[in-house]
Amino acid sequence: MTETTTLEHAAPRARRRREPSKAIAGEWCVGIVGTDAGGAQVVISGDLQLRARRAASCLLEPAAGDSVACLRIAPQEVWIMAVLQREEGTANVLRCAGNLRIAVDGGALELEAARVGLKSEELDIAAQKTRVATDTADLVGREFHLIGTSIKVVGSVLSSVMERVQHFSRHYLRTTDGIDRVAATHLECEAKQLLRLEGEHTLVNGRELIKARGAQIHFG
Repeated sequence: MTETTTLEHAAPRARRRREPSKAIAGEWCVGIVGTDAGGAQVVISGDLQLRARRAASCLLEPAAGDSVACLRIAPQEVWIMAVLQREEGTANVLRCAGNLRIAVDGGALELEAARVGLKSEELDIAAQKTRVATDTADLVGREFHLIGTSIKVVGSVLSSVMERVQHFSRHYLRTTDGIDRVAATHLECEAKQLLRLEGEHTLVNGRELIKARGAQIHFG
């Protein structure tokens, strides 16, 4: 084989390598979302009834009656890219499969709505500083745990109803400007070292019995 013949065979291969790659062709269409006889979601566009899947970027879940924009890549591969129009009264549902994370770099994220609801099996909130401002708040749960180095509660009225209250503290100081009243069926005050009662007027009233016992009893 001569050198000329070798170059002639190599030239077509070189031309094939230089040919640009062709992109996969796609066809856009517009249709109405519906269901077929088997209950599967389809898009009706003209005389065609196409089984379509929602694209990952289309977070708004299509509903029956929606006008949608679709991309047809193959005869049996149709993707719903966007919801163009929706009938009034149909709920808007944003849905995605798998984990979802919203990240905002160097800015703030705000949610504004007449009502915001959160429903989850587990809710975790981590923040350096948290501020909640509301006119009325209701917190309902079966079990609560509040742990903090310093806890401060300020208000005008505090009302609590408990079946049982158990309190332990190393030091307990309480100051009341007005009336401090305790009503109980049985009341006990016990001190290991010193028990002191002091007042400008001190009244002790026992309907049936008053008993004082000690190694020494001093009056006056």
